Amino acid sequence: MRFESKAVHAGDRRKPGAQVPVTTPICTATSFFCDNMEELDRVFGREVEGFSYSRYDNPTASALEEQVSALEGAHGSLACASGMAAIHTALLAALADRRKAVLASNALYGATVALLTKVLEPFGVNVRFVDICDLDAVRRATWENPPGCILLETVSNPLLRVGEIDRIAEIARGSNAALIVDNTFATPLLIRPLELGANLVVHSVTKYLAGHGDVLGGIVCSDKANLEQLRAYSRIVGPVLGPFDCYLAMRGVKTLAVRVERQCANACRVATWLASHPAVERVHFPSDPKHPDAATIRRLFPQGLYGAIVSFELKNAGREEVFRFMDKLQMIVRATSLGDVHTMVLHPAMSSHRDIAPKQRERMGIHENLVRLSLGIESAEDIVADLEQALG
Repeated sequence: MRFESKAVHAGDRRKPGAQVPVTTPICTATSFFCDNMEELDRVFGREVEGFSYSRYDNPTASALEEQVSALEGAHGSLACASGMAAIHTALLAALADRRKAVLASNALYGATVALLTKVLEPFGVNVRFVDICDLDAVRRATWENPPGCILLETVSNPLLRVGEIDRIAEIARGSNAALIVDNTFATPLLIRPLELGANLVVHSVTKYLAGHGDVLGGIVCSDKANLEQLRAYSRIVGPVLGPFDCYLAMRGVKTLAVRVERQCANACRVATWLASHPAVERVHFPSDPKHPDAATIRRLFPQGLYGAIVSFELKNAGREEVFRFMDKLQMIVRATSLGDVHTMVLHPAMSSHRDIAPKQRERMGIHENLVRLSLGIESAEDIVADLEQALG
């Protein structure tokens, strides 16, 4: 099946029979029993497929995991309670039998940076940052101090930088490191990092996968080599996503292709319009031929699908001017998320990267005049009209 059909059908109708529910039911049971103890013993021992306790596995969660695995081309997946829980679990699995060292992109979501520096580093994990778009710098960093894993975002938050995942995967293999890719911004419709050599792929299900602003969740998609370690950590630590949220996420994924195609088209339209507006100093968007990673984007992205995030800098603006612009917006939602059906706007310096020191934010290129826009599925004309009246 093609991507769009997989999104609709994968995970559902998993058991044969004359009376099978059309969509996956919500299974709220925490425990499961078998006809006899010998069978339950085999399920506990993972000798046969089955369910015993929902911290280990749950039918609704398994259906979501099967659905997303089909889209990402994964050997298996683990649904987690949030995107950050997914990244944390992926890092633990990657470092389990490897060097306790992480080489991370210097362009990451603020909470991911905090996870690395405030959680993993105090427990003895060596964390270093590198310009992930500079392959020579990545090679040097892996030679100087070989990492246990390399961590990057397919499209970085919020400046939309794009690394050469396939070539970074070669570098990772050369140093026996696992490659973890946060694919939230791109979604598997645009890029499937496992096909490019990644070992673990992470999504905030909250964003494009669920897509409607009503689910908090994450998922880790794994190759064969890392799946058992990933699930072993999950059985112990229990970062799992509940069945109600799994059901809602599955329902959202079914329309992923339709939504993201529309959102990408809206983003192209809005980015072009913003680039010509006199109040806008600079627009960050992957379709721009002057984008610093334009050659990589042309090579890895499908034609016409560049993601649905547009970041832009207001001319001669500080925090007060940015807030004034955002307060004038009438349809666009001022909220700290992305990927919903409605268009959303945030100020990275006060939200997604709030916990990053101001000087470090400046070094990352996240200035006070930067605004991040997540395009929804509304009429592009209405989105532009709202931006126009707010910009003045």
